[in-house]
Amino acid sequence: MKGHPERAAEFAKDATRVETTDRNMWTARSSRDRARAAVPDWEELRTAASTIKAHTMSRLDHYLTQFADSATANGIHVHWAKDAEEHNQIVLKLLREAEVTEVVKSKSMLTEECELNPFLERNGIPVIDTDLGERVVQLREEAPSHIVTPAIHLNRGQIAQTLAEHLHSDPDNDDPHYLTSVVSKDLRGRIHRSKVALTGVNYAVAELGGIVICTNEGNVDLAVATSDIHIASMGIEKIIPRLADLPVFLRLLARSATGMPSTIYTSHFTGPRQDSTMHVIIVDNGRSQLLADEDHREALHCIRCGACANTCHVTRRGGGHAYDFSTSGPIGSIVAPARDHDRYGSLPFACTLCGSCSDVCPVRIPLHRLHLSWRRRLLSQGHVSADKRRLLAQMNMVLRTPQRYRLAGKALRTALRIAPGLLARLSPWGKQRDLPPAPPESFRDWYRKHRK
Repeated sequence: MKGHPERAAEFAKDATRVETTDRNMWTARSSRDRARAAVPDWEELRTAASTIKAHTMSRLDHYLTQFADSATANGIHVHWAKDAEEHNQIVLKLLREAEVTEVVKSKSMLTEECELNPFLERNGIPVIDTDLGERVVQLREEAPSHIVTPAIHLNRGQIAQTLAEHLHSDPDNDDPHYLTSVVSKDLRGRIHRSKVALTGVNYAVAELGGIVICTNEGNVDLAVATSDIHIASMGIEKIIPRLADLPVFLRLLARSATGMPSTIYTSHFTGPRQDSTMHVIIVDNGRSQLLADEDHREALHCIRCGACANTCHVTRRGGGHAYDFSTSGPIGSIVAPARDHDRYGSLPFACTLCGSCSDVCPVRIPLHRLHLSWRRRLLSQGHVSADKRRLLAQMNMVLRTPQRYRLAGKALRTALRIAPGLLARLSPWGKQRDLPPAPPESFRDWYRKHRK
């Protein structure tokens, strides 16, 4: 089974894709920085969001029950799913009862996590994604590479070629407005014909019994308004206690994700329309297990803005697909190992512990510390390759005493001066990295000479 290093190495072979991904993600990070600078109380908002999330997770059972009771009183059918299989079976049952032959779905990372699309297609019900980026990668038969912008690894020319192949558009026209119109024209009829709209959930307000969905394209509103049945899938961590808490997260979400002051559409659904039906499926799928993990439960505070991925040079240069998980980037490296130690055990070791992800996280998740915690646990439980264990043992031996550390430093400086390309030959890590010239002496030696 390939780990993150192997998948990232495959991604790095395509220089165009690496350049496109790096540029697009850094553009989003730069936009985030400008938006953050325009909000004087940004750090106070981050603290407030973190506090609200911590409080909510400490009383999660109470707020989930409150939400379910309030939603039921509003006429919403509430379902509970312990895992992805149960969630998918609930959706399938509802679709079969509605006798649908095709269904439209808005962007939803939970349904990606549950692999809902292939499940429904195996059961004879095609799923059409209505988000522009999701639709493009769906046509290419690829998974989303980013939790906010699924096609961030593609340039406009590649998108134009994809749409020309599947929707018979002009392959030489890569104007964004034209490409958007091509997809919108194809989707409009499908949305109007569909009897069921599948959506995700950004926030579920416990006291209100309603959900909030944040989008930029308006397809959620159109799909729900024209369908007979609305099925919304939400993870248990999407709960917030009060409507008064919502503005804190709305001010942080879009600015952190894309640098916009807010998403174009912030849609509130507090019950079904007249002559229609609304269902909310509350999904666990490993979240309770993560909540019980004192070392990593803060990962449940995530609001899925993607800011940590946009700032992470490992994600930008290795691509989102290298994570092989529905959630990529630093937050994915924390959530994924909780699901499967063996399959995702390499992800926490991809982090350089630079802390940039923690600096930009709008809810103050200490992401780099959680990566370090996962490394300790995976190593102690034997979920680390023999090569890595040997390397860590050697480093431990060198770093255990000052004498060995100084001797190793002197030997390495000498080796790098004699053979500058030594690192690349000895380690795959060095193949894409250029080290500065080795200094003639250590700082300790320099300081001893100049301290007077």
